[in-house]
Amino acid sequence: MMRQRLLRWAGYLGVAIVFALVCAYLSNWQFSRNEGRQTQLDLVQENYDAKAVPLASLLAPGATMRAGDEWHPVQIRGEYQPQDQLLVRNRPHGGTSAFEVLVPLRTDDGRIFIVNRGWVPPGDKDVPTSVPAPPRGEVTVTARLRPGEPLPPSGRGAPNGQVPSINLPLVADDIGGSVPVATGAYGELVKESPAPATRPYAFDAPSNDPGPFLSYAIQWILFAVMGFVFIGYVIRTEVVKHRDEAAGRPPREPRRRRDRDMDDEDALLDAVEPR
Repeated sequence: MMRQRLLRWAGYLGVAIVFALVCAYLSNWQFSRNEGRQTQLDLVQENYDAKAVPLASLLAPGATMRAGDEWHPVQIRGEYQPQDQLLVRNRPHGGTSAFEVLVPLRTDDGRIFIVNRGWVPPGDKDVPTSVPAPPRGEVTVTARLRPGEPLPPSGRGAPNGQVPSINLPLVADDIGGSVPVATGAYGELVKESPAPATRPYAFDAPSNDPGPFLSYAIQWILFAVMGFVFIGYVIRTEVVKHRDEAAGRPPREPRRRRDRDMDDEDALLDAVEPR
C-alpha cells in the first residue's frame, strides 16, 4: 500500500517537474523577446533623431545595411522617377488599410534608391483617390534607413503598380531598367528640398512601449512554483487522510467559511423572531 502511494506521489512530482520545465522554456522565450524589444528601443533612441549623414557613408552601392544603422537619417541628392512609382497595399495607418508610396530616386552616385514618401488613405475602388507627386528635378532627400521586408507568407500578389510588401528584390524586378536598384535598405522620408506643396501623410514615430514580455516571463515562473505548491497540497491531503484512516478517525470535513452576508441574515432573523 505504501509502495503504491510512493509511486503515485512520484508520478505527481514528475508531472510537476515536466510542467515546470515547460514554464521555464516559455519564460526564457519571453525574456528573449523582452531583450529583443529593448534592443529595438535602444536603437530607435540612439538613431532616430541623429544628424543625417550621406547615404554612401552607411550604405555603399551593392551593400546591405548593418542592423545597427536602422532608423539613422541619411541625406541623398538625386532625381525622383515618378513613372516607376509603386504603392504598397494593406498598410495599417489611420485606422484603415492604407497605401504607402514608394518612389525610386536616381541618386548622384548612379543607383536607384527607394524612398517611402509616406501613406495615403484608400479610395472607393481599392486605390487611393489621389497621390501627391514628388518634387521635379534635382532634389535633396532626408530619409531614415529601413531594412526590406520579406514576401508575404500567404504568397498573395498585388495588381499592376502595387506590391504586397516592401520586398526590395520584388520592387527592383517591378521597376526594371538598366540602373541597379539598391536592395540593401530603403528610406522613410523625413523631408525634401525643395519641399512640395503637398506630400503623403508622414509616418508616426516608433512606439516606445516595451511590451508585456517581461511580465509574461515572470508569470510563467510563478505558474511553475504554483505547480509544485499544488502537488504538495495534494500529497499532504493524502497523508492526512491516511493517518486518520489508520487511527480510526472519521474523515475530516472541509471547513465551511461563513461569509458576512450569511451572518447578517442570521442576525436579522434573530431580531424579528418572536420570543
